[in-house]
Amino acid sequence: MFSFFKKKSPLPPAASVPAPTPAQAPKAAAQTTAAPDERVSAETPPLRRTWLGKLRAGLGKTAASISGVFGGSKIDEALYEDLESALLMADAGVSATQQLIASLRKSAKANGASDPLALKELLTVALTELLQPLQKPLVIGAQQPTVVMVAGVNGAGKTTSIGKLTRHLADSGSSVLLAAADTFRAAAREQLSIWADRNTVEIISQEGADPAAVSFDAVSAGRARGKDVVLIDTAGRLPTQLHLMEELKKIKRVIQKADPTAPHEVLLVIDGNTGQNALAQVKAFDEALGLTGLIVTKLDGTAKGGVLAAIARERPIPVYFIGVGEKLDELETFNAREFAQALLA
Repeated sequence: MFSFFKKKSPLPPAASVPAPTPAQAPKAAAQTTAAPDERVSAETPPLRRTWLGKLRAGLGKTAASISGVFGGSKIDEALYEDLESALLMADAGVSATQQLIASLRKSAKANGASDPLALKELLTVALTELLQPLQKPLVIGAQQPTVVMVAGVNGAGKTTSIGKLTRHLADSGSSVLLAAADTFRAAAREQLSIWADRNTVEIISQEGADPAAVSFDAVSAGRARGKDVVLIDTAGRLPTQLHLMEELKKIKRVIQKADPTAPHEVLLVIDGNTGQNALAQVKAFDEALGLTGLIVTKLDGTAKGGVLAAIARERPIPVYFIGVGEKLDELETFNAREFAQALLA
């Protein structure tokens, strides 16, 4: 089950006036108030349970590498050394790995842990604490329209993620307008148009037009048509392509001419299989655009799931959604505890 959050209102919204209210609040509460040692409780909705199963399966390669360290009968220096190597191999990064190992040594001593499995549970707690700053909801409804600019390199799953996000925003009652500002690649416009048709939402698309101009028109149209959300798909590019990164900056400046408060969200889609390269992308795009959130895709089958620990340690930008496949229900909200458990399953 997919969810996002809207800004709370003290009174129930009128039926005819879209107002920012909590979306699927009962499920969110179940996610954030779970007991520390709880994996999947009886209160977890069935669809969320299904999602957690897919997440554990998707992170299976990473989990197998790390969990294998705890197969012995005692806690010794060799175990800590093997764990350090496993975390580094999972692309957790040097800084996050050192923090986790130090925290684990301290908590093991404080709790008198002598069994490797007990140490593994303590690592789950430490990893959850490290990842916690990434667990923040995407807020829709504080502005109308909420303008969301989405960036990412080619192949990260950017346009597909926009399509999935569009579907769920629409299903939750938000009216969405898409902007095909990836005018460098004709297939991108066609792909986004397919998602628009599939989700029955409007799209602003101009063949051969300037990306910034398309973005300006979309924000203006979103305001004029009373849309709740304007999702802007920008061209995929590497952060080393300086002229294209400048184009992204231009798009952001032009959006602000249509709405001085926009964009309200600047999201980066990253491929979870790329490990430390994903962290480099986060740093580069954040410096250029000022990122507000991340969507991490393609975590299914990855051996580099530890990269979220590196992001949490070095550039803690909220992870709004994570994906473990191409299906509609394989993009979900990020939960630090769930992710830590799946990573150490």
